[in-house]
Amino acid sequence: MKNKIPAYLCLAAAMAIAGSSVVVGKILTLRLPVFLIACGSLLTALLVLLPLTWRAHKGFPRISISDLKILSLQAFTGIVLFRVFFLYGLRMTSAVAGGIITSVLPAVVGLISFLFLKEKLEWRKISGILFAVAGVLTVNTIGLSNTDMVNGSIMGNLLVLLAVVGEALFVILQKKVSKEVSPLTRTTLVSLFGFIFFLPLAVYEGLYFDFALVSWPDCVAITYSGVVVTGIAYILFFKGALAVPATTIGVFGGFMPISSVLLSSLILGETLLFHHLLSLGLVLAGIGLISTTVEAESLPANGRHQPDVIYAHDPARKC
Repeated sequence: MKNKIPAYLCLAAAMAIAGSSVVVGKILTLRLPVFLIACGSLLTALLVLLPLTWRAHKGFPRISISDLKILSLQAFTGIVLFRVFFLYGLRMTSAVAGGIITSVLPAVVGLISFLFLKEKLEWRKISGILFAVAGVLTVNTIGLSNTDMVNGSIMGNLLVLLAVVGEALFVILQKKVSKEVSPLTRTTLVSLFGFIFFLPLAVYEGLYFDFALVSWPDCVAITYSGVVVTGIAYILFFKGALAVPATTIGVFGGFMPISSVLLSSLILGETLLFHHLLSLGLVLAGIGLISTTVEAESLPANGRHQPDVIYAHDPARKC
């Protein structure tokens, strides 16, 4: 247990940083066009990731065509679709609500795996999905006034939920990539593909945008979302993930909504209401049920974990 504490701290820190992306996204979407935000943050991430990849592999590693196709599809679902739905959604809903909704990712992955991959759903997985759905319904029904509905809070929450679906597809697609492709290379290529996809739309927005409106705080926020949310959190995540069983990682996903909700309240001054706490509790209970189910399924006959080599997705690609 003691020798795993540093790994646990790395995972907790990575997920907490990922949660801060909700706050950064909320701040930026109030001032800047969505595609320029996405392209700018990916560019700053690539300025860090490309040199790291080149140095780690003493050049750029060779990747098969099939892996490149899957990585490009991952970029489309997990970066393009996620960020478009996520950033537009944050324009219409609160960062607190957005953070809570993003936490249903494990439930969405389980549901998609059941519907399309025909994976079996044990009763704890079903219960976990139902708890997560109840949490989303809570944040979309309790405490909303007619003004909230007119202002588009429900539509914003729906867009954030669609963003989570894109992220879930990203997670499922990662199983198709060869294990020979390192985590660093995967993240770099997915970020590169995402940047290429966003570039034409960002250029179009840039033609009609007054860049004199971009402030130093905006530049700092974009740099943070690229270097810290993608770079540092990525390093922490994979450092921790290499030292613990893969099934343990899902439990630490609960730090992301906790981080986003607390930071939304502290930094943005958003009011944390009872229905937010209730919704968060339901979602975290669902995550706990799903995680314990997967944990039990992963144990071999002797009841001991086998070491895993993790090639998981970067949870800190939110902005």
